[in-house]
Amino acid sequence: MTPAKPVNQKAWLLVLPVLVCVAFSAVLPLMTVVNYSVQDIISPERRVFVGTEWFSQVLRDEDLHAALLRQLGFSLAVLAVEIPLGILLALSMPAQGWRASLVLVLVALSLLIPWNVVGTIWQIYGRADIGLLGAALRKLGLDYSYTGSARDAWLTVLVMDVWHWTPLVALLCFAGLRSIPDAYYQAARIDGASRFAVFRYIQLPKLRGVLMIAVLLRFMDSFMIYTEPFVLTGGGPGNATTFLSQYLTQKAVGQFDLGPAAAFSLIYFLIILLFCFVLYNWMQRVGTGTKEEAP
Repeated sequence: MTPAKPVNQKAWLLVLPVLVCVAFSAVLPLMTVVNYSVQDIISPERRVFVGTEWFSQVLRDEDLHAALLRQLGFSLAVLAVEIPLGILLALSMPAQGWRASLVLVLVALSLLIPWNVVGTIWQIYGRADIGLLGAALRKLGLDYSYTGSARDAWLTVLVMDVWHWTPLVALLCFAGLRSIPDAYYQAARIDGASRFAVFRYIQLPKLRGVLMIAVLLRFMDSFMIYTEPFVLTGGGPGNATTFLSQYLTQKAVGQFDLGPAAAFSLIYFLIILLFCFVLYNWMQRVGTGTKEEAP
């Protein structure tokens, strides 16, 4: 019997630099936050262990509850608009040739703009005196003001996010559509399937994995949105666009409550993990059901 060949484990050394970077950029800051969340930092030299007191205080905070509801409403609205719009945009894009390359470049342009610049662009764009959107809506007789109306501010932030990130969903869906073998479309043409039937039973099931990635990416990113609404509205008017990330920043930087801010950041992290877990499992079940129903 030939003895088993020893496995060379030296390849793990190539992963060592990544582990070191992750340790310094993620693990150590996380442990620092955990340490702050169970202590009352009176001064740099004096700290008192308080256990779960900060967590209890944060969970009873009514402002946090309101910010969480605003955040959930915004993230669900983002998914409800960007996912169907991205699919529709991907379906309407040319499949090949120079037109496809041109459209891909044009669609991806908004993704190249930094987040703070996006907020500045829409800050100017929505002004009634010099902004194209604000001036046009005023001429149409609409009383639009993202600085004075909570509804207008919320809708402006939503439209801004849709403009900025729908191309990401479209590009992911476009890549998924291009990976579908032509044999499926040939069989559909032979059977005389309609365009909707092709989308329902061929394209949509084949896009399940891509859509799962798009939903998770967009949910996580929208749930952590900070820069764009901060630049555009500063969280106002009132607290209309004060989402969880800005609420956390106000607590940590503005009020310098490091203990409650650390506790809240951990809760924030767990909320994102929980919702992503629920979304992932729900999409898995929906995708399995779609696959079973397909003829």
